[in-house]
Parts: sequence; C-alpha cells; structure tokens
Amino acid sequence: MTDQIANGTVATAFAEATVRTATPLILASTGELLIERAGLINIGLEGVILSGAFGALVGATHWGGGSALGLAVSGGAGMLIALLFAAATLGMGSDQIITGTAITLLALGGTGTLYRTLYGATGSSLAIDTAGRLTIPILSRLPVVGVAFFAQPLITYLAFLLIPATWWFLEYTHAGLALRAIGENPTAALTAGVPVLRIRLVATLVAGALGGVAGGVLVLSQAGTFVEGMSAGRGFIAIAIVVLGRWHPLGVGLAAFLFAATTSLQYVAQALGLAVPYQLILALPYLLTLAALAGLGGRATPPATLARVE
Repeated sequence: MTDQIANGTVATAFAEATVRTATPLILASTGELLIERAGLINIGLEGVILSGAFGALVGATHWGGGSALGLAVSGGAGMLIALLFAAATLGMGSDQIITGTAITLLALGGTGTLYRTLYGATGSSLAIDTAGRLTIPILSRLPVVGVAFFAQPLITYLAFLLIPATWWFLEYTHAGLALRAIGENPTAALTAGVPVLRIRLVATLVAGALGGVAGGVLVLSQAGTFVEGMSAGRGFIAIAIVVLGRWHPLGVGLAAFLFAATTSLQYVAQALGLAVPYQLILALPYLLTLAALAGLGGRATPPATLARVE
C-alpha cells in the first residue's frame, strides 16, 4: 500500500472520484443558484434530479437514442417538473416549500411506478452503456490530475465551463443584471420595467433543465442503470452548496468540489485500510450539508424570497 501511495494511485483514484461526483452537483447547484438569485427556492430539486435520471433511461433505452438523446430527455423531464413548480408558485401563489416537497414525493412515486410499468420486474438488472470518455492529449497524462480532469465524458467538461459562464452571465449581461435585481428587490425591478414573472419562469425552467441533466449524468455517465430513489439526497445537497457558495457561481463550484471530495473520502479510507466505520464516512456529506445550512464559514444575506408580483 505504501508503494501505491508513493505512485499516486490513491490520490489519482480520489481525484477521479471527486470529479465524477462533483459533475451532477455542479449542474444541479448552478441551476438552483439561478433560481435563487431570482428570488425563488426549489425544494423540489430532488424530484427534478430523479425525474431527469428516469428520463435519461427512457431516452437511452426505450427510444433507442443512446446517451445524447438520453441527456436531452433528462433535461426535458427536469423542465417539465420545474414547470409544475412554476405553475403552482408563480401562477397560483402556492407556498414554495410545500410545493417543492410535494413535487419530490410525486417524482419519487411517479418514477418508481413508470419504471416498473415500462421495464417490468426485471428492470433492476437493466444495464446500459455509459458515455465514453473524451481524452485530452498530453494533459490527460499529467500525474494525479490528468485522468481525473482531462479524461472525462463531454458533459463533465461542459459542467466545468458552466461555472465561469454563469458568472459572466450574472455580471456582464443585461439579463443577468435583471435576474439579480429581481432577487434583491422584485418590486423595484417591476417599477423599473423588468418583467419579473417572465424572468422567474425562464430561470425556473433553466434550473429544471440543469437539474434534469444532473440526474441524466447519474444514469448515463456513472451508474449505467436506474434505481428508484437514486438521487439519494443530491437535490438537498445542491441547495446547501448554493448557501455555502454564498450565491456566487465560483463559490458554488468550489463548494460542489468540497462536497464531492467529502463523499470520495470513502475510497481513501478503504485504500489506506483505516479502521473507520464506513457509515461515518458516508454521513459526512450530509453533516456538511447541515453545517452549511447552519452558517458554516459565516452567514450571508440570501436573495429575497418570493414576493408575489402581479
């Protein structure tokens, strides 16, 4: 084991697991960042991710479209769930927390029922080909970080690019400025002529698409199958990541990697033969979630909560 550590085997495996785990978290939390900067909070993100995962399975198998169609369907499924959230909160003024909770429960039961209907009792053994890796020459040969960062599926690279793209959008575009203004003071934004409801709807749908693709990544790039409830709390973790990242794209990206690294510690513990209960290591991301929501690293003022604007 000492020789493996010296050769960087453990470090490489840890880095690769961190990047793999961070990819869906970056996608989901970046979408949640946009919707929260618009003054909303989608507790139903867990249901969005789960619906996206099931949509990816359907797109890749039932319609025979492969990974590309699977990701497209996962994004569409996420948008559909987000549209339900928008209809209830923006359209009918329903409470966001109650609506989000109901959507998550609906997605959990709905995907389980559809899974059994479409794939039957043998669905648990269903396996699909995962997306191939796109290897970047030279960079992929770097020690430790080469394979982890430069030999990943295309969607992973796009997730990384999404972080600076979101930062640029919020800081340097009129639409981004309008989005931020709505989150800070929706009444003042409406007075200034900003279409508050329209922008909130678009932000909700974009967040739904990103959350759905995050679920698609779980199926098409990682697990290679669908399991009921496979989102495993990632939606709630993504919300905590936004809080820990202080509603800033770069902070959200760093927080996503922090959560992913915490999750990947189990591989290090196994490789080093540490006598640590694996249940404790598996609980670390959720403990970090609680710490983030409790104000880890200091408190920050969140964007305005939903104020109904006619």
